[in-house]
Amino acid sequence: MQALLGILFHSIGGFASGSFYMPYNKVKKWSWETYWLLGGLFSWLIVPFLAAYLTVPGFFEILRHTSGQLLWIIYFLGLMWGIGGLTYGLGVRYLGMSLGNSVILGVTAAFGAMVPPIYYDIMGTVDKVSFSDMLNSSGGLVVLFGVAVCLTGIALTGRAGLLKEKELSSEQKSASVKEFALVKGLIVAIISGVLSAFFNYGIEAGKPLTDYAIYELGHNPLFVNNVTFLVILWGGLTTNLIWCVYLSIKNNSYPEYVSKKTPLLRNYMFAALAGTTWFLQFFFYGMGESKIGSGASSWILHMSTIILTANMWGIYNKEWKGTSRKTILTISMGIGIILLSVIIVGIGNSMGIK
Repeated sequence: MQALLGILFHSIGGFASGSFYMPYNKVKKWSWETYWLLGGLFSWLIVPFLAAYLTVPGFFEILRHTSGQLLWIIYFLGLMWGIGGLTYGLGVRYLGMSLGNSVILGVTAAFGAMVPPIYYDIMGTVDKVSFSDMLNSSGGLVVLFGVAVCLTGIALTGRAGLLKEKELSSEQKSASVKEFALVKGLIVAIISGVLSAFFNYGIEAGKPLTDYAIYELGHNPLFVNNVTFLVILWGGLTTNLIWCVYLSIKNNSYPEYVSKKTPLLRNYMFAALAGTTWFLQFFFYGMGESKIGSGASSWILHMSTIILTANMWGIYNKEWKGTSRKTILTISMGIGIILLSVIIVGIGNSMGIK
């Protein structure tokens, strides 16, 4: 039952993450840096603070108890993840919702799921699920198989993107993705995927915060990750704030925030909605992890449901319109295999790893 609840929470979070960019498409006459920063203030500052305040009362006590060195480590991991978040926006901008998310999150899934267990093996950490633990248990082997299945599905979605590139004219591609650029998009997407995995490293590094919150202060395990998220997202805010302010000055786009030539109320509303929806992915991720546990299981479930959702939105946006039956079949098979991987990982986790 706990595993099923974990899958449900991860699915809700994945749906939120895979959908958050849609409201940005409703923003009109604003530059990318304008709406990205405004939405980000809700994603990385306002909503995370409210979530921590409402679900972990007195969370400042947890931060005060934590060493400055550990907080800086978590913050730095957030800085690195923030660069991944920045390039995520560009990746989707150049590749579209479907292909962009598949490539970015595929790389993120692999790095985020497998690096922490390998690191725990190298460091000899005994209270975490290591790669050796996974190799030496039936449940762990099933989870690893699920990760391999997921990567296979991701590879198929990427293959579908390459087929699309060959089949459609520039006019057809720009009709669904206005700034479609395969090579540039793939480079940005791979960089984004590697750096975006640092969020999971931040969650792992923040375990002393959640342990103190649960075992010393008696907080509900369902929500304690919200405190760790707060510190990670401060790092993400720093990176994105610096870059967006730079672009605003360079492009002279900062007056857009008050320009009456733009639909201000509409733009503020949709940017805020996008930012809030984005944070909900990690709000529910924390709840899912409390039921399943940290490591490959939670991360791969989260990434897989995001990829599935993003591909559904890609179909809704007609990003595959005009492609051949072979391409449609390839993307459909990729989505189906990713869905299968979610089921496999859930089964492996229910069998137990340690």
